[in-house]
Amino acid sequence: MSSELSTAAPDYRQWLGELKSRFRQVQIKAAMAVNRELLYFYWQLGADIAQRQASHAWGSGFLEQLSRDLMQEFPEVKGFSLRNLKYIRQWFTFWCQEPIGQQLVAQLTAIPWGHNLAIISKCQSHAEALYYVQQTQAQNWSRAVLTHQIESGLWQREGKALNNFTQTLPAPHSDLAAQVLKDPYIFDFLSLTPEHTERELENALLEHITQFLLELGAGFAYMGRQVPLQVGEREFFLDLLFYHTRLHCHVVVELKTVDFEPEFAGKLNFYLKAVDEQLRSEHDAPTIGLLLCKSKDKLVAEYALSDIHKPMGLASYQLSHELPQELRDKLPSIEALEQELKEMGNGE
Repeated sequence: MSSELSTAAPDYRQWLGELKSRFRQVQIKAAMAVNRELLYFYWQLGADIAQRQASHAWGSGFLEQLSRDLMQEFPEVKGFSLRNLKYIRQWFTFWCQEPIGQQLVAQLTAIPWGHNLAIISKCQSHAEALYYVQQTQAQNWSRAVLTHQIESGLWQREGKALNNFTQTLPAPHSDLAAQVLKDPYIFDFLSLTPEHTERELENALLEHITQFLLELGAGFAYMGRQVPLQVGEREFFLDLLFYHTRLHCHVVVELKTVDFEPEFAGKLNFYLKAVDEQLRSEHDAPTIGLLLCKSKDKLVAEYALSDIHKPMGLASYQLSHELPQELRDKLPSIEALEQELKEMGNGE
């Protein structure tokens, strides 16, 4: 009985929790090491296949024979199927169209095989593919999330929002802030009518906060909606308030379901001043604003932002009913994204 009581003691439970956490970390590191060694083998195998087919003029029958021989020797290994051998050759030849160094090979072997295949099958250039390799490694994207980001054109959208950061933020903080914003934002996970209101948009985004944060990008921490700010005798409300953990600053997001108007920038400038005065600590960088509008006239927006003294960006957003049908059909379902994100959180 005394033994049972001792194992239930708080210090034992704390120690047991630490052991479990440490072992999970070991499991993850072991899996990553196995993945890295396997992909290094795939890379060398792809190079051998390409070289031997070129120098010996071996046709497609060569891969069939190689697959049979390897599967006979290693029947438990699925990676030696004819289909996967073709993928290995395709993976190697995709990256070897231009000079490649060991640093890139190390990056490629640091992400799972399925992620590599998704990237080379969906990207049109080495620059685009390398972007998704690096982002997958940095953000720990699941394959479903990676596929979603590629098919929603994140590479083409990131850093494209109009902003006044070079005039309002010191370098290199201005460049980092610009890369955080994108244009347009794609809210393909929402089901709203074309005549939706700002409150309906806000409610829908928060109902799918996981997908909303995924679209905003890494580093955004949600702090609240309709956040009150008292200025003088009046009370004002911020649509959405975030804190960016990499920029170390508050981010105020204002939603507009209409085309951009210059007065929107003036009102957001006022909000940023209030947040800097009331919420910003001495360790925080200046607060950044993001105006999300249904659409914008680029020249009007540039004029409006040019004389604003607080850092802010302007971008449009698109809903699922505004996307081309062929893109809508390719996007993962909400359920699939939620499952992938749940698995990421569990460390699977």
